[in-house]
Amino acid sequence: MNQDYIIPNEWSILEEGFDAKMVKSSESLFSIGNGAMGQRANFEEKYTGETFQGSYIAGVYYPDKTRVGWWKNGYPEYFAKVLNAPNWIGINVKINEEELDLHACKSVSNFKRELNMKEGWLARSFEAVLQNDIKIKVDTKRFLSLELDEVGAIEYNVTPVNEDCKITFSPYLDAGITNEDTNWDDQFWDVLEVTQNNQQSYIEAKTMKTNFHTCTFMESRLFINDNEVITGCNNNKTSNYTACHYQQEIKKNETYTIHKFGGYVVDRNHKKDELVAAAKDILDKAVSFGFEAMLETQKNSWAEIWNMSDITIDGDVKAQQGIRFNIFQLNQTYLGTDISLNIGPKGFTGEKYGGSTYWDTEAYCIPFYMATKDQSVARTLLEYRYNHLEKAIENAAKLGFKNGAALYPMVTMNGEECHNEWEITFEEIHRNGAIAFAIFNYYRFTDDYSYIPEKGLEVLIGIARFWHQRVNFSTDKNKYVMLGVTGPNEYENNINNNWYTNYIAKWCLEYTLKNIEIVKVDHISDYIRIKEKTNFTDEELASFKDVADNMYFPYSEKHDVYLQQDGFLDKELITVADLDKSQRPINQKWSWDRILRSPYIKQADVLQGFYMFENDFSTEELERHFDFYEPFTVHESSLSPCVHSIQAAKLNRMDQAYEFYLRTSRLDLDDYNHEVEEGLHITSMAGTWMSIVEGFGGMRVLDNTLSFSPKIPNQWDSYSFKVNFRNQVITVKVSKKGTHFELDGKNEVKILVNGEITTISPNNLQTA
Repeated sequence: MNQDYIIPNEWSILEEGFDAKMVKSSESLFSIGNGAMGQRANFEEKYTGETFQGSYIAGVYYPDKTRVGWWKNGYPEYFAKVLNAPNWIGINVKINEEELDLHACKSVSNFKRELNMKEGWLARSFEAVLQNDIKIKVDTKRFLSLELDEVGAIEYNVTPVNEDCKITFSPYLDAGITNEDTNWDDQFWDVLEVTQNNQQSYIEAKTMKTNFHTCTFMESRLFINDNEVITGCNNNKTSNYTACHYQQEIKKNETYTIHKFGGYVVDRNHKKDELVAAAKDILDKAVSFGFEAMLETQKNSWAEIWNMSDITIDGDVKAQQGIRFNIFQLNQTYLGTDISLNIGPKGFTGEKYGGSTYWDTEAYCIPFYMATKDQSVARTLLEYRYNHLEKAIENAAKLGFKNGAALYPMVTMNGEECHNEWEITFEEIHRNGAIAFAIFNYYRFTDDYSYIPEKGLEVLIGIARFWHQRVNFSTDKNKYVMLGVTGPNEYENNINNNWYTNYIAKWCLEYTLKNIEIVKVDHISDYIRIKEKTNFTDEELASFKDVADNMYFPYSEKHDVYLQQDGFLDKELITVADLDKSQRPINQKWSWDRILRSPYIKQADVLQGFYMFENDFSTEELERHFDFYEPFTVHESSLSPCVHSIQAAKLNRMDQAYEFYLRTSRLDLDDYNHEVEEGLHITSMAGTWMSIVEGFGGMRVLDNTLSFSPKIPNQWDSYSFKVNFRNQVITVKVSKKGTHFELDGKNEVKILVNGEITTISPNNLQTA
């Protein structure tokens, strides 16, 4: 059964009533971030109940030594862990020396939590009766600034309800933290110095092994009924902790308020020996602006983001809340301002998967960022992989590949492979193809070919060399085969001839050859430079073509479908509909051995190929393969429902498309996979956007022309979205009466609508 305690609302995530069992789930769902840092929605005050405390700094990680029972040659030495950073949000609260702790209070009432997605802040309010029978009302609000992205701000209000009392606020910094996710319980942080300077406090620390130097900082201001109180504080500190104590006699119904400003500066952006000075500078700015002025700037920053990226849905509040939650979390995680960063599958909401870069970025996230940001943001994501090309070549060399063959890692922080499961590290090699496909997808959408001769072709050549060496020729089949792989369906390991992997390998080889010819003709200086650098030969290119032309694809004449891999039909083909519901999810109920022998598919596999290369197949072929594979798909990957929603919409199966859309958009809000307390599924959230824009909106680029085939679910009255296509913004509004287009640009644009050419002019409503 899915959770259902999140209250439907168009612009906010809302929780009402305090339930200790849901605290960890809510800590994930109400997470906040600003691209440079993020944090789970932990309480500011002390909480002794079950909790998962987490604050994270973008790009700061620890190489946790790989833990496996049996070491194999080629294993990565470490698994890169996103680090739980020193905690700056803490504010201990005492009422007449009784500590506020919701887990220990006599009663908690009128509890409400709100994540306001429109304006980018998190708020919480409640009334509590403490063990000393004093009743208080608490209101808090906090945000991580988009404008000053090294700092966040907290407003914390306490109002005594039934008697006068003495209230103590103790804002603190704590570097004595641990990671929820660790292999060997290593100490990840080395605290260098703890400093207090009147109202300001600093903790300088560095990560073990990776030596990232950070400074965590704070400063506070106090108010009674909105009037600032000028007061000193009593400081105390230990080797990894610092606190300031502010005590005040407060009358009944008066409100005592603390504004706390805190955050991180890192040597990724500042000199190591100037971190405290940088922290002081950012604190001075934040305090001089004040909480309210910073909050107004935050609202304006989010308004600018929403102006381009919002999707509106009329008539379905749950669907509206779902898509905005996904868009909001994507923008909290990555804004494209730092070329060395990428998009981790948990973002800043948890530690599972190491918080590193996966193929999800190229396969799912780039379309969202291409269409909702300036195209330079998507290009930055491509350049991230170009900058790691030498590491990809090193990764391949460790596995025995030669001559500049590149195998991009399944999981990485700095270009090195750091995933420690052999069936993923060695075998889930289809990720290489997604990186090449992203180059093609970027050019197809933006018409910016310059990236390929400047950087992309070198990546394509390295990837093509890997595929060329990874296959071997089967004399029995008289074809090239690919043995010992794991496809997108991770419920199959070490299988032969995964159709999707073979197909994307063939495509990569052909696409590389095509672009070598284009660059040779149109960008001769780049061609000469690349040829000298990579030393490719005509004989090598001819062998690329030979492999592409003679790749083997398993096929069933009986079912008239490509087979997911050799031997798929040997399985006991019982559909999911005939699987006892008590056995779901199978990844939590079954042994791995049983899963591997079953026909059940974790996510789109063959259908992933039909999604990415849909122009290679007819609608009838898609329908045949969808009808064969979807009934065996358990959708236990966050990446699964979106692809199926897009394809169901293309097949005009709108009820099924809507069902898949609702599942992908509310995967975390409704906790479909019963794991949201570990963190959110950030990268799959881009798939939710794709479900609407590519699924219901039918957006494609066909023959260099933007194309739409709009459809609308029965449950909706209308929906709208914007896309930035080649630096012109097109608004698409779909209702049951028809589709309207608006163009915010300088030049008219020809688009395809249901296969018919339509011209839209700037600032002119066009109906199609």
